[in-house]
Amino acid sequence: MLYRLLPVAFEKLRGSVLARNTLWMLLGFGSRAVIQALYFVVIARSLKVEGYGAFVGSAALVAIVAPFAALGYDFLLIKNVATNSNLFERYWGNALLMNLLFGSALTCVVVLFSNYLLPGTISPVLVFTVALSDIVFAPILGISGKAFQALERLNWTAYFQVLLSLLKLVAALGLAVLVTSPTPVQWGWLYLASSALSASIGFWVVSRRLGTPRPDLGGVGSELKEGFYFALGISTNSIYDNIDKTMLARLSSLGATGIYAAAYRLIDVSCTPLVSLVFASYARFFRHGSGGISGALTYAKRLLPYAGAYGSFTGVLLFLVAPLLPYVLGSDYHDAVEAIRWLALLPFLRALHYLVADALTGAGFQGLRSGVQVFVALFNVAINFVLIPAYTWRGAAWASIASDFLLLLGLLLIAWYVHRKEQV
Repeated sequence: MLYRLLPVAFEKLRGSVLARNTLWMLLGFGSRAVIQALYFVVIARSLKVEGYGAFVGSAALVAIVAPFAALGYDFLLIKNVATNSNLFERYWGNALLMNLLFGSALTCVVVLFSNYLLPGTISPVLVFTVALSDIVFAPILGISGKAFQALERLNWTAYFQVLLSLLKLVAALGLAVLVTSPTPVQWGWLYLASSALSASIGFWVVSRRLGTPRPDLGGVGSELKEGFYFALGISTNSIYDNIDKTMLARLSSLGATGIYAAAYRLIDVSCTPLVSLVFASYARFFRHGSGGISGALTYAKRLLPYAGAYGSFTGVLLFLVAPLLPYVLGSDYHDAVEAIRWLALLPFLRALHYLVADALTGAGFQGLRSGVQVFVALFNVAINFVLIPAYTWRGAAWASIASDFLLLLGLLLIAWYVHRKEQV
């Protein structure tokens, strides 16, 4: 019986654009996860726990503002091109222009305020190189990936996911091999070089295959509000994913930051299949939600069993394999075992709130989604101020779990309210 069913299942898989795109993104994110794991091990061992903590503290601060680099025009690119491909060159150009203008300004702001937000032991040069990399150059590659995502050609989006990580791995290996005692600043320059090269490649590929950028600022005024909501939503996600690392560096120690960041990195890697599914289905939420929240929620329910099952399985697996981490990174990271076990619940919570959040976005309620995310981000900052000074990285872990749970609850309540209002 099985040999008869397999060909049928294979033909259905070949005929499903979503399945193919999910596999492409899984291949891309999966390859990136493996490469990032290697690069993470090389850098964590090379810089040691305090040097790695300094780098992560800087990167976490930058990550909070990086989503505003293009002012949400990367997501407006997906939204508008997904329903009208003739708009591609306009939104491709607008996204790049916004990224250049706002990204450059934000880089200056981050460097100016880093002395007040990070410990004095972190060099401003490190902050500058990381900011220029992640606010100006890396978003160009991200916009390039979204250009293909809008057209559901996610094979190229997957390639771009691998490209940046591969270049960072090459840079990390070069640092480890060529420099006897590497410093975070040295790594910062190589980190910047890898992002600049990947951005150049991404821009060239998109311009050659899809069209040259032709900015048209005629309708920018009417779109700024929606673009800001997209940027705000991503930034708030970044806040409760990264602010704890910045606060650990400031309120605790770089050692505690390194331990917590190592554990959190493993959690992020484990969520690769979930993120692949979200990327592959994102454009479709706009189509299913064009008639209201009901269609978007129905589509989310179709994906929920797969996402929920994976999140549950991954959480259990992380709890079991956590003791292996010190053998990979070194004895300095022994406390990361406990941190991983505390954070093992996050993949399941993310599996749920990713889908509900995208259902709201697809139905045109990005503003409500962003509102919930802003509230949770403020809650995360407030609770970290209380827990980190008292419990260091353990407090950050507890705050992270509480924030993801609150986010899920808030999104569910908003979705229920909107759905009920539509039925009246």
